[in-house]
Order: sequence, then structure tokens, then C-alpha cells
Amino acid sequence: MTRARRRRIIRTRRTVTGLSLVAAISFVAGMTDAVGLLLSGDFVSFMTGNTTRAALSFADGNYTHALILFSALWVFILGNALGIVLAHTVSARRTFVVLAGVSILLAAASTVPGDVYPRVQFYLIVLSMGMINATVEHIEGLPIGLTYVTGALSRFGRGIGRWLVGDRNPTGWLIQTIPWTGMACGAVTGAFLTKYAGSDALWFVSALALVVALATAMLPRPLHLHFQQRISPARRRI
Repeated sequence: MTRARRRRIIRTRRTVTGLSLVAAISFVAGMTDAVGLLLSGDFVSFMTGNTTRAALSFADGNYTHALILFSALWVFILGNALGIVLAHTVSARRTFVVLAGVSILLAAASTVPGDVYPRVQFYLIVLSMGMINATVEHIEGLPIGLTYVTGALSRFGRGIGRWLVGDRNPTGWLIQTIPWTGMACGAVTGAFLTKYAGSDALWFVSALALVVALATAMLPRPLHLHFQQRISPARRRI
């Protein structure tokens, strides 16, 4: 077997593993999104929607709700930052560590009585949704969004446009359907789960996140490093 063929095989296996991981994590994210929305009445990952709703609440004089949603934006940002910090400082098995953190946050949210401390539960879910984006940042250099599928659909649409004008390389934009499909299926599952289990649905989502985390722990260490962007070293001033 030639070296070039061996590299193609390794790259194909790495891509298939990465896409399978993206599908599983997006499914968890979709479940969390649906459960969080049904329990709180506000989006837990759709920050564009929260920004618009916060602006409308502010214009209507509902300053309390506007402040809650604006605060959710910063909690989501904090979750993304926390995920990156955990991924790059705690362990070489980055995906496992971040997903385990997501599972812990969802379990914590499950223990909070939503009828007594609804916003505490809401912010814990938002924090977990921000963190989950740090699990997989790209597949073979192609950006992947796990909770913001608008970007994935936009890249997919632009890929169709490029195909129509003559670009016959579909790989880069076809894979953008993976996170949307995973999140859509997860959202439907989460909606039915919440309908029948109520707030206990968060326990199921937490357990599923832990199962996926344990599955990623079996992946080779280089794959955990490959799915995330490298940290650029600080430039020294002379």
C-alpha cells in the first residue's frame, strides 16, 4: 500500500468518525434545546432569537425579561469560553472532558426545582449549550456548528449555489446537513420526552450526554486533538 493511499484511508476514517460524533452531539444538543425551551419558555441556544426577543421586551417595557435574556447571551458566551478552557487545560481527551462537563451541568439543572428557581435552571442549561460547542470545532478544516444550525444551512445553501455555477466538489457543503439533521431529530425526541416526563426529561438528556462522553473516551487521543482548533502561541514582543 502506497503512503498516499494510506493517508487517504486514515483521512476517510477520521472524517467518518468525526461526522458520527457530530451527529451524536448535535442530537444531544437538539434534545437539550427542545427540553430547555419547553421548560423555561425561552431559547437556550438560539441567541439570535433571544437578542430579538430581548429587544422586543425592552421596547414593551418588560425590562425584567429583557435583562434575563441579555444575561443569557453572556452565560452562553461564558459556556463557550469554559468549554475551550476545559478542552485545552484539563485533559488530552478533550471531547470527553467537555461532554462530561455538559452532562454534569444538565444533571445540576435537573436538581433545581424549576417552579422555585426557574432562572437558575435556565442559565445552567444555557451554560451547557454554550459549552457543548467546544467539543468539535471542525472536521478536516471545515467549520462545524453544533447548536447554531443557521450557519450550517447557510453554508449548505452557498454550496448549492457553487455547484450550480460549476463547482463539482460537494464534500465541503454536504456535511453541513449532518448537524442540522442531528439537532432536528434530537429536538423532536426532546419535545416528546418533555411531553411525557416533564422536568425529569433533563435527567435523560444528562444521561445521554454522559453516554456519548464515555463513547468518545474510547477514541484515540490524536482524534480529540484533531477536532479542535490549535491554540496559537502568543507572539513575543522584541
